[in-house]
Amino acid sequence: MTDQTIEQCSSEIDQHEENLNQNQNQKKKKKDVTEDPETFSCMLQPCPPDSDPNYIGIRRILLFRKAESGVLRRKDWRCNGKGYVAYRNFINRPDNWLNSQIPSRTSTPGTSGRWISSPSQLSLALEAESWAGSRDIRESQTLSRTVSLGANSSDFEHPRRKAELAYSFVGMHCIFDECKSMVTVIKFGHMSSDILAYGATDGTITVCTVSEPPSIMKKLTGHSKDVTDFDFSLNNQYIASSSLDKTVRVWDIPNGLCIRVIYGVTSQLCIRFHPVNNNFLTVGNANREVSVFNFSTGRLISKIVVDGEVPALDYDHTGQFIFCGDSQGSIYSVKVNSHQGTLSRTHRTRSSSKQKSEFTTIQYRTFSLMTQGPVLLSLTRDGSLSFFSVNLELQGYLTLRCSLKLTPRLHSIRASFCPLLSLEKGEYIVIGSEDAAVYFYDLTRPKNTCVNKLQGHGYPVIAVAWNHGENLLASSDFGGTVIVWKREKTKQKR
Repeated sequence: MTDQTIEQCSSEIDQHEENLNQNQNQKKKKKDVTEDPETFSCMLQPCPPDSDPNYIGIRRILLFRKAESGVLRRKDWRCNGKGYVAYRNFINRPDNWLNSQIPSRTSTPGTSGRWISSPSQLSLALEAESWAGSRDIRESQTLSRTVSLGANSSDFEHPRRKAELAYSFVGMHCIFDECKSMVTVIKFGHMSSDILAYGATDGTITVCTVSEPPSIMKKLTGHSKDVTDFDFSLNNQYIASSSLDKTVRVWDIPNGLCIRVIYGVTSQLCIRFHPVNNNFLTVGNANREVSVFNFSTGRLISKIVVDGEVPALDYDHTGQFIFCGDSQGSIYSVKVNSHQGTLSRTHRTRSSSKQKSEFTTIQYRTFSLMTQGPVLLSLTRDGSLSFFSVNLELQGYLTLRCSLKLTPRLHSIRASFCPLLSLEKGEYIVIGSEDAAVYFYDLTRPKNTCVNKLQGHGYPVIAVAWNHGENLLASSDFGGTVIVWKREKTKQKR
């Protein structure tokens, strides 16, 4: 009798536990359904009046299953420190991603800022996009982001990572070493991969060809002091140069003759042709003036006055705006009338440097992967490298996106944008250095921004320039040597 009672009690207890487990499972299912907003969005979609009920029911079931699987996947990616871009790439992954060659790495960065182990090959394949995408999201939430490096980790820092494939070089293409003075400025011809010119402190401008065999075409002599800047015309038939001898000269390249001299009352520091109307020459001088001259007559058309000397300027691609950097650390957006040549100031932007320092580089580019629009690169003598987005609809308004603090410069060292590569997500710039090396930096990296380093000069590297084909990089140094580096061809993935 007692045994039957015990068995009956135990069966009742088991049945009660089963009922509790069923109730808990039902509550969990209901809780998951009620907490999932995508489930509601699938189940509560309105039915058109002329629709088929069977079709609507099947469609809701499929949408519910898709939403449920998507929630689980997103939860898994969030738990592993991944971000939106990584999950987006996971959804859009190619069919043969398992067979693709994926570099092995021991860790992958997540959006949380910590390093975690890579759980699978897929995470390794998508880690670069996740890291770049997470930065883009953070940068879109803030107007600017500053990357500061100490003096010991700037120019003299060796690249800790392997050089970017797109910025690997096979060696020196050619060397020009006949000049015995410091080469202050170097440029390739407009839309040209062959014509190269450089100006020096002895007042000469040398025009070369870098095609096989490399040779010197013309040597333009006339300036009595340092050549501070020059620019090619659209057809590469003329060069306009500025100098510390207070003159602006226009040169006929094929004949090697100076066809016009514009005399000033102070040192002429920078010069540009108008990108649309080559009859306008824009010059910045040491008298705090930005002037526009008529190329044909040499007469002054218009000028404005800023707060300091104007050592650097550049046009936008439309020719409607000039961006001028002065010696007080300010960048001015100046509107230009392309028909009359008149100037009017629109905006003034302070550099990211705490101290007032003169600009050595102002360079405009029409498109950037970071901003999806035009950008401006600036470099000051105290080593502050800044990257601005440009809003042409707001009269050339500048917004600081990121900056890099390098060591202060003794010389007026220049920087330049690197070629825009479709396979790369960073913002790369190339710059000379006082340790006789050429450095490549990625401004979007929070640390280890140096991605490559070229060594071959025996003196501080002053100026750098890319050719139009973007396969040659020219650099000049304090001793007068010009080296043309040949970039390695990149293999495009099919």
